[in-house]
Amino acid sequence: MSLLVVGLSHRSAPVSVLERAVLAPGVRGKLLQDAVSAEPAAEAAVLSTCNRIELYADVDKFHAGVGELSTLLAQHSGVGLDELTPHLYVHYEDRAVHHLFSVACGLDSMVVGEGQILGQIKDALAVAQEQHTAGRLLNDLFQQALRTGKRAHSETGIDKAGQSLVTFGLEQLARPAPVGQWVRGKRALVIGAGSMSSLAATTLARAGVAELVIANRTLDRAERLASGLAPGLAAGAAPAAALSAGHGPRAHALPIDGLAAELPRADIVVSCTGATGLVLTAEAVREALERRAEASAGASAAADDGMALLDLAMPRDIDAAVHTVERARLVDIESLAEVAADAPLAADVDAVRGIVSEEVSAFGAAQRAATITPTVVALRTMAADVVASEMARLEGRLQGLDDKQRAEITQTVRRVVEKLLHAPTVRVKELAGEPGGAGYADALRELFDLDPQTVAAVSSPVPTGVPEPAQSPERPGGGPPPEPSAWEAPPRSEQTDEAGVPGASAAGRDEVST
Repeated sequence: MSLLVVGLSHRSAPVSVLERAVLAPGVRGKLLQDAVSAEPAAEAAVLSTCNRIELYADVDKFHAGVGELSTLLAQHSGVGLDELTPHLYVHYEDRAVHHLFSVACGLDSMVVGEGQILGQIKDALAVAQEQHTAGRLLNDLFQQALRTGKRAHSETGIDKAGQSLVTFGLEQLARPAPVGQWVRGKRALVIGAGSMSSLAATTLARAGVAELVIANRTLDRAERLASGLAPGLAAGAAPAAALSAGHGPRAHALPIDGLAAELPRADIVVSCTGATGLVLTAEAVREALERRAEASAGASAAADDGMALLDLAMPRDIDAAVHTVERARLVDIESLAEVAADAPLAADVDAVRGIVSEEVSAFGAAQRAATITPTVVALRTMAADVVASEMARLEGRLQGLDDKQRAEITQTVRRVVEKLLHAPTVRVKELAGEPGGAGYADALRELFDLDPQTVAAVSSPVPTGVPEPAQSPERPGGGPPPEPSAWEAPPRSEQTDEAGVPGASAAGRDEVST
């Protein structure tokens, strides 16, 4: 096991870098293929969210691996290596396992404890499997990360601290009022129809918003989302026709080119798309507010609270200059990061950290124990061959044995061999799971004079991309891992703290263009 992760997040890079270092869905597959084509990497997986890009790989050389993965991230993210390098962090072996497990539990998220990251990790594994770049190590790693995250949420109260970025963002806009009170009677516009926008629309509907409009480049997707929020909505129906019998808001869909006409009516705007450019400019927001003011010239000015905008996209959908527009309030990823940094941690965070430590130890023990398995299998195969050979020799000497007698003798010999091998093989697996226990495989091979080719055949990896219950095979080349001095982790300056980035996923960044 030579696990390496190179990445950047909102903790290591400013938003100005993160919003340019974005991996489009089609780019991730090419990145993974390039990673496994590189000499140091045998497996690869990429975890990409709106605030995080991390490339995981099974490598046989630490320094070469760091250099290669850093170069690949720069090539595929579009940010130059010189600019990207100061913001990259590196984790190796157990530190890399600890990092991913912390991410899965929400400890590394902008909003501590949020659960969306589990879906994003699942998606990352699925992409690696589709690309056939995930072998035993990364399959085991990501699957145990998912189990660790689920365990943290089921055994602790981390959910009380965790909330989605949507909820967190709406709370910042609503302050000091509760969200439910603040949204009552308001019109909301959600731009995008992917998972994060769906979460935003559902959250607003449950909070009690009066009217909800979904704008998306693909109208059909927007209509499906709107119909789920307002039962009985027919495709293309007017907002009034969407009012369900006393349940849910008025909800309807419109194509993205209808945004300019709808914007003046919106009290709340939430945007999370996969667009590479701005969806809303400061000038568009200013004009929308001016048109609203003209339309409501006869109404009380106090009745209009202006426009509240929540931008959850990376790169940003809404121009940062909206902060300067009068009667417009913008909350974006950058401002959420600043608020989250000052938020108090829940008491359950310590319990989750304990779970992470337990799971990291268990994973390491399982990986170390797995190095002995091919040797044990080879030993038992050799013993079976010896039994078969001796029974064939016995049959040549005692030709008068009937089938029952022959079967009884064969079973007796097998039981003797099994009893002789049982305790040593069980114990050697236990010892191999302890730190420094990988050398027991070498000792077993020497003691029983096992053929290295037989052991290597047992160790041959299965095709990548297929989840396996078995643990990862031996390190390339066999034998115990090198002494720590040969592959020690990088200096502290290249490490990050045991906390990290958030939770809007690649899937959460909606595809306006699809």
